Amino acid sequence: MLSAKEIRESFKSFFASRGHRIVPSAPMVVKGDPTLMFTNAGMNQFKDVILGNVPITYPRVADSQKCLRVSGKHNDLEEVGHDTYHHTMFEMLGNWSFGDYFKKEAIQWAWEYLVDTLHLDAARLYATVFEGSPAENLARDEEAAGYWAQYLPPDHILNGNRHDNFWEMGDTGPCGPCSEIHIDLRSGSEYAAVPGASLVNRDHPQVIEIWNLVFMQYNRKADRSLEPLPAHVIDTGMGFERLCMALQGKTSNYDTDIFQPLIQAIARMSGVSCGTDRQKDVAMRVIADHIRTIAFSITDGQLPSNAKAGYVIRRILRRAVRYGYTFLGRREAFMYKLLPTLIETMGDAYPELVAQQRLIGKVMKEEEDSFLHTLETGIRLLDRKMEEVRTAEKHILSGVDAFTLYDTYGFPLDLTELILRENGMEVDLNEFQQEMRKQKERARNAATVETGDWVVLKNGETQFVGYDVFECDAEILRYRKIKQKNRELYQIVLDKTPFYAEMGGQVGDCGRLVSENEVIHILDTKRENNLPVHLTERLPDHMTVSFTAQVDICKRIRCECNHTGTHLLHEALREVLGTHVEQKGSYVSPDILRFDFSHYRKVTNEELRQVERLVNGRIRANVPIDEYRGIPMARAREMGAMALFGEKYGDEVRVVRFGTSVELCGGTHIPSTGQIGLLCIVNESSIAAGIRRIEAVTAEGAENYLYHLQDIIRELHALMNHEPNLTQTIRKAVEENAELKKQLTVYMKEKTALLKAKLLENAEERNGVKVIRYRGEGNTDMFKDMAFQMKGGIPGKVCFVAGIEDRGKCLLMVMFSEELVAGGLNASELVKAAAIHIQGGGGGQPHFATAGGKHPDGLNAAIETVLEMAGLK
Repeated sequence: MLSAKEIRESFKSFFASRGHRIVPSAPMVVKGDPTLMFTNAGMNQFKDVILGNVPITYPRVADSQKCLRVSGKHNDLEEVGHDTYHHTMFEMLGNWSFGDYFKKEAIQWAWEYLVDTLHLDAARLYATVFEGSPAENLARDEEAAGYWAQYLPPDHILNGNRHDNFWEMGDTGPCGPCSEIHIDLRSGSEYAAVPGASLVNRDHPQVIEIWNLVFMQYNRKADRSLEPLPAHVIDTGMGFERLCMALQGKTSNYDTDIFQPLIQAIARMSGVSCGTDRQKDVAMRVIADHIRTIAFSITDGQLPSNAKAGYVIRRILRRAVRYGYTFLGRREAFMYKLLPTLIETMGDAYPELVAQQRLIGKVMKEEEDSFLHTLETGIRLLDRKMEEVRTAEKHILSGVDAFTLYDTYGFPLDLTELILRENGMEVDLNEFQQEMRKQKERARNAATVETGDWVVLKNGETQFVGYDVFECDAEILRYRKIKQKNRELYQIVLDKTPFYAEMGGQVGDCGRLVSENEVIHILDTKRENNLPVHLTERLPDHMTVSFTAQVDICKRIRCECNHTGTHLLHEALREVLGTHVEQKGSYVSPDILRFDFSHYRKVTNEELRQVERLVNGRIRANVPIDEYRGIPMARAREMGAMALFGEKYGDEVRVVRFGTSVELCGGTHIPSTGQIGLLCIVNESSIAAGIRRIEAVTAEGAENYLYHLQDIIRELHALMNHEPNLTQTIRKAVEENAELKKQLTVYMKEKTALLKAKLLENAEERNGVKVIRYRGEGNTDMFKDMAFQMKGGIPGKVCFVAGIEDRGKCLLMVMFSEELVAGGLNASELVKAAAIHIQGGGGGQPHFATAGGKHPDGLNAAIETVLEMAGLK
């Protein structure tokens, strides 16, 4: 039986022997493509070639690509782990042809690899072909069907509809028919009883698609019409995990040697046995799947966070933690302990896992600890909500409350449902789904970009000249209209441009397009599928004339100062803190530079000062730039350039050197370091476990920062009557203030005690309830403290109602003893009803609630309303 490692290598060897260039996997986290957060298919790294934005380097290519999918066909995150063959992170084996071979060879080689090389049973294989679409005037793919007829009997060649057998890159762009290869893995008796053909594309767990051969031959336009592609493209993708399942004689991907080491480690760690409890088995499959996704994402530079791609990774990690918590009893961080097992199974193919093991472990442990705390917090919040439901003599929790737990606190819906069931309750699922739809609609509206078709004026590719000049003559190659957030803009592509398109953390240039007749302002320059696009609010009146493209020089130079400063900062950090420091992200704008790096503790003030001294020394040395364009990667490494994990590099790279600082970089830089003038670090912080962030300013920004500090010092001197020793004077003032606060606290306690005694003395007995009321000025914190003292210190039934004016604001406060709450009174409901008198609102718990308002004259009426509704008037 072939191991997973052997299967992966056999695929590469097979296609290498047929003239394919074997390329490494691109990072799973996508950078520089606004349409994608993650690599979700093997073709993603070749989009630029397919779209014709970059020249074809190799006409035949093959690889094993790490991919991530959490939505789309068969990829709902919440279903992963419940079946046998869907995953979040998976490997895609693929081969491509760019204008070289087409359907005949793609089908022939797929058959030869599966049947002749891997010896899969040909009788168990099925192929689907596109059945055609009369609505689009597309005929059945007879060409593909004819080639399949050389290998398969007619009843194993099946028609597939547009949904399954017509592949599209997106709403627009390259597309075409495809052939899916399916395999029937059922037992012999099942195979004899029910033909496999009837189960293809019917979601049967043992009759599954393993390979998709896409034949790109059309271009989809914005008006949904199709036009032929000038050069045909073959794009195939085979699920590595599914192939291993078929070859290793398993009925589940999770039973292969890809996942079993992880699942067995989880079982040992949790003290459970596989196959004895379905929920525990699902939990172990979820964790085994998700740890791969989390580890590879962190390796590729995407840390868990609350935004965009980071939120997806955090959500996946929390789902795994929650399954461990709920079904395996894991109350402490545990997933990070599985890293050695993961590296043992995948480290050879992906050495970045080994290199980044320490960082992955620290990030995972911190995230696990944080979410376990969140789970505990969520359970306490849910307990309070359930108590409110019981008090109201109901058994259904509001879907809005469940969604708040889910969205604000990360508390999963199914865990909410589980706890509610244990307490004889349920959640209003319709209301929850309504809230979920509202959130998705908000996110969709914020992210939607409508794009028109490109209008091509001239054929050609963009030449970037911005490393050498700030302006040049240019002509428009193509343009299109886009609509984003209800704003119409235009994208323009030039034949030659000095504008740097946003990439590698450096923001894009802005500036002008100038002709004899008009000036068009360039708002920004973005990189879309490796194509520099210039964003404008309007199109030129005369599109075909020659323009002068002019970069905003002031902003560009400020950017360059910050970018070069980032390189010097990186080098200095490695010298001061150690060579474990590696760049994990950067942001370079005209105003500030931000540099994220691996380090496992806070950088001390002394270390920061040392880093600043090193950087500024190199600035004063006025070191000139030493630039190497289009050199082989091997030579760049020999020069000392360090490749960053998570970045995709070509065979030829650009190296930027300032003295001993050597980096692979595509950004723009100043000619010599002296132009920076000065670098000042303004902040150092943690953004994740093992990841620190430094923010700094350079040049004019550093100058302004120092002026700001000088102004603060002058103001402080003036406030302290120009005392010569400012630090000592401020310290003395702080100490005196702390002492006065202590004295004030003692005074307030004494005042509270006196007022409390007076209020109790004036308390009235109504219907067996001690009613305590107050109307006047006071400190709201003091009255809140007093209310809880009364609740815990006065026996029997007690009602406290206060109308307080505090520094121009008014507050209504209500407290009921536990006996009154048990009898049906609810402070929160009464406060909400009475708040109308003070033109405000509020709420709280059944025993204690407050409402703020802006009409103090209504406090008396509000107090009377509370007492009347409580039956205590």
